[in-house]
Amino acid sequence: MRAARKRKQSHPQSSPRSPKSAAAGGGAAAGSPFPDHQRPTPVECRSVRDDLLSLHGFPKEFIKYRDQRLKPKSQLKDSENLGPLKNDGDLDEEESVLNGLVKTILSQNTTELNSERAFASLKTAFPAWEDVLAAESKDIEDAIRCGGLAPTKSACIKNLLSLLLEKKGKLCMEYLRELSIEEVKSELSLFKGIGPKTVSCVLMFYLQHDDFPVDTHVFQIAKTMRWVPPMADTKSTYLHLNQRIPGELKFDLNCLLYTHGKVSIVKVLHQDDTEGIKEHQVLLLHGSSNSCSEKSYTVKASVRDPS
Repeated sequence: MRAARKRKQSHPQSSPRSPKSAAAGGGAAAGSPFPDHQRPTPVECRSVRDDLLSLHGFPKEFIKYRDQRLKPKSQLKDSENLGPLKNDGDLDEEESVLNGLVKTILSQNTTELNSERAFASLKTAFPAWEDVLAAESKDIEDAIRCGGLAPTKSACIKNLLSLLLEKKGKLCMEYLRELSIEEVKSELSLFKGIGPKTVSCVLMFYLQHDDFPVDTHVFQIAKTMRWVPPMADTKSTYLHLNQRIPGELKFDLNCLLYTHGKVSIVKVLHQDDTEGIKEHQVLLLHGSSNSCSEKSYTVKASVRDPS
């Protein structure tokens, strides 16, 4: 893949991999619903990552999560140059797993700005999770209404907190940090209203696992680049990409594809296929809401059709 301009070097080449996730991704697609679909290849994944990094730079809103992956707690414990780790009671609230899960619930079917406002409003109205659990559903709905789907999200949050207190005796989800990907999926599936995409986001952003969430942007771009067959849906795309994409590339590539999807209108231009080579161009119309002008970039990928 050819970069649109000189690649920026402000970040390490690849994301650090979680020891618990090291076996996931990048190998044979034995667990894929499309085992005969041999794309994306590791080379393609790295090439797309590099081109999008050159085009957009690394998204600022995800830098703090990337930094957390660079210094996982398992490494910090072994460092003699750092002070003692905080225990559950001392955790920065912004970094807690429970905060992250609720933020992800509030982000469903709304904009990033509205979900951030909803979370801030919720914490202003109810500073502690115990306050949220004790509150009337209508009061929670009023606090998060700016994020949309207030009754549904309020019920999900109340159910989460109630079941969590019943199971663990306290409103804390830091125990998930000690579990494997499959164990986290099994645990979170017990909570009504928490679906696969929400679980995957928690795994990647708040537990520093090598997982690859598939939202609308990632799904559409994956289909545009033919990383999945035409009949693929979001669920099968998630399963396939998590088998095909190398673990060390998942975080960066996911953040960049998501960002790219937000700022781009994607069109595919097919060229004639000769000698089994297919070249497809993704036309990126990158516009600003504050400007009537649009700037066009072309990212060109040349790949051999596995068929």
